[in-house]
Amino acid sequence: AIYLAKKNIKRKGILEEYEKEHYNMLNQKINYKWDFVIMQAKEQYKAGKERKKEDRYTLDCQERAYWLVNRTPPGMLDVLEYGIDRVTDPNENKVNQVRQDRPYLPTSVLLTVAMSDPPQIMYYQQAILKTRVKSSVSLGG
Repeated sequence: AIYLAKKNIKRKGILEEYEKEHYNMLNQKINYKWDFVIMQAKEQYKAGKERKKEDRYTLDCQERAYWLVNRTPPGMLDVLEYGIDRVTDPNENKVNQVRQDRPYLPTSVLLTVAMSDPPQIMYYQQAILKTRVKSSVSLGG
């Protein structure tokens, strides 16, 4: 709610259509706290103006990236979806089959159900535990 309110303040009321719908829905749902949300958004906006340009830009990009990942706009591919149209994905059929069987489950649970193949689990566990060294460290630079 604060993100949308801050974006509304920054853009002077010009939001995308889906953002307007979410903004109005949130306004109705948390109407009793809406003054606090607006006040918080104004304070964050003012604090952002006081920062250096580089910091402001970095924080803005991080915030935008967070919301693009966690609340994907309609019509865009969800970056957290498993195998975004990947042709080489060996588990794609399994995940799609599980999704059809259980459409109410989130993607992370679907992956757990779909990837119950012990050799794959062992492969991914070993990949996670593999140590990595920066190239500059390994070259002595």
